[in-house]
Amino acid sequence: MSTSIRVLLADDEDLIRTGLRIIVESEPGLSVVGEAADGAAAVSLARSLRPDVVLMDVRMPAVDGIQATRALTAAQGAPKVVVVTTFENDDYVYEALLAGASGFLLKRARADELVQAIRVVAAGESLLFPAAIRSLVAARGAARAVPGIGRLTAREGDVLRLMARGLSNAEIAAELVVGTETVKTHVGNVLTKLGARDRTQAVVAAYESGFVSPR
Repeated sequence: MSTSIRVLLADDEDLIRTGLRIIVESEPGLSVVGEAADGAAAVSLARSLRPDVVLMDVRMPAVDGIQATRALTAAQGAPKVVVVTTFENDDYVYEALLAGASGFLLKRARADELVQAIRVVAAGESLLFPAAIRSLVAARGAARAVPGIGRLTAREGDVLRLMARGLSNAEIAAELVVGTETVKTHVGNVLTKLGARDRTQAVVAAYESGFVSPR
């Protein structure tokens, strides 16, 4: 049985999709299962092809990347979404993160950064570019109440702070001197209490609520 990470490409520019396909398919353990030229096609193909990761352009005609991300991540067993964008400090990127994207990648990123991004979000045990996410939230200056924050235990709060630093489960376990399985349990509890789909959503909520300072 193949353990290849299945990737769907969504971008309205043929040249961009071709470049992404060449990079992805040159890597062992990664495969491109489909391509979409707009958000509606991305949602339809993702539902039929069941990719593990969708590389999603933000600005596409008709249905943009934010709408497509929201539609995809609302479903059970949804793929992880990495938003591919030209500008990192962009309201579109912030809205995509709120819509459920697991991270973002600049179109000028190196090939190895693209491959690493796919592997990181597919594994789901650490944040993609945590410093960039922190900067994005800080620049936005947004704040909202997150009721679940008050339900976290002291240890769960410690785990969330370490998640915000971008630490993996193994690194958190070493920091807190506990087992990796214990950390996985704490992370699961944090996501449940915050109503977060993944680590990125939990960390954005932590920043927005003021539980963790993005500055």
